[in-house]
Amino acid sequence: MTSKISISNRAMGLFAIIAIVFSLYILKPLIMPLLFAMILGVMIFPVQQFFERRWKCSRIFATIFSIIIIFSITAILFLIIFIQLQGFVNSGEDYVIRITELYENIVNYMGDAFNISNSKVINNKDIKFDQLLKGNLGRVTVFISESGSFMSDLILVPIYLFFFLYYRRFLRTFAYKVFKNKTQSFVNTMINKIYNVQKNYLAGLLKVMLIVGVLNTITLFVLGIENAFFFGFFAALLLLIPYIGVIIGALLPTIVALATKDSIWYAFAVMGVFGFIQFLEGNFITPKITGSKVSMNSFIAIFSLIAFAMLWGISGMIVALPITASLKIIFDHTPGYEAYGFVMGEPVDALLQSKAKQRLKVWKTLRQEKANSRKS
Repeated sequence: MTSKISISNRAMGLFAIIAIVFSLYILKPLIMPLLFAMILGVMIFPVQQFFERRWKCSRIFATIFSIIIIFSITAILFLIIFIQLQGFVNSGEDYVIRITELYENIVNYMGDAFNISNSKVINNKDIKFDQLLKGNLGRVTVFISESGSFMSDLILVPIYLFFFLYYRRFLRTFAYKVFKNKTQSFVNTMINKIYNVQKNYLAGLLKVMLIVGVLNTITLFVLGIENAFFFGFFAALLLLIPYIGVIIGALLPTIVALATKDSIWYAFAVMGVFGFIQFLEGNFITPKITGSKVSMNSFIAIFSLIAFAMLWGISGMIVALPITASLKIIFDHTPGYEAYGFVMGEPVDALLQSKAKQRLKVWKTLRQEKANSRKS
């Protein structure tokens, strides 16, 4: 009887997980604006505090003014990106002609080098190389705008953001009632930890973008690529989209290098150096700056990126790490869920050592003790 109840409970738990995942997938248009408003709220809260404490503004004025400032800066940034990308697309015809010529020269060279007839390759109508380039160049701004749909609804996000900031004490009281079995100091500690993780992660991400943007810009400037400053920092901004953003950021200056430079090696240099900078960013820069801010092991970070991408697409990849880090803190402070918080955290060095090393340490300790006993 007990085994049947246990099996039934496990089945109900599995069904509950499936129902939650399905609900999250269906409710993406409702959930994503809330998540982005929460993350933006962490960024805007210090500005709101500045107006309230330094300028003695009322909370409603400080909230509205803070939101206007942040969204004005964001709108200007997106306007600059749109204008630059539009100029890139308008130059598409020139780029297509140059890249097509380069393609034909490469085919001719390969044909001469290997004694292969290349007339069929160049004249084959099935390839339509120029049309392929034109179509893809024309879709650059469309793809970027669709990738920018993470802002979801431009009306909902500011509304949610306003109420999160304006009702912050009201929402804190709600948290007290949810965790009514815990003291207010315990709930405050948990909320402050979540806030600090989000704030430190965002601050670290901005530092990483700045460093990568400077490195990208210097590289493109040395290679003589047009609009080096824009392409360098645009690629850094796309770090918000893990993995995919890096490819897009390197692709645009590579196309410009192919279209404007006399040698194909400039394009290879752009791809190679961008790849090296990405290697530095992923293995040294980001772990050094943000690694200590978000105490999460690499497996959980990669798993969360994949899971959120499958669930909510590019928008999910952007919010994956901050949300997972917040969940870890909640698990750490919720009775019965500490094990989940533990498995999401960084393992201690002792758990990463092989048993052979542990046995060797024990053997050395015993040997040293025996040597000391003989001397005595």
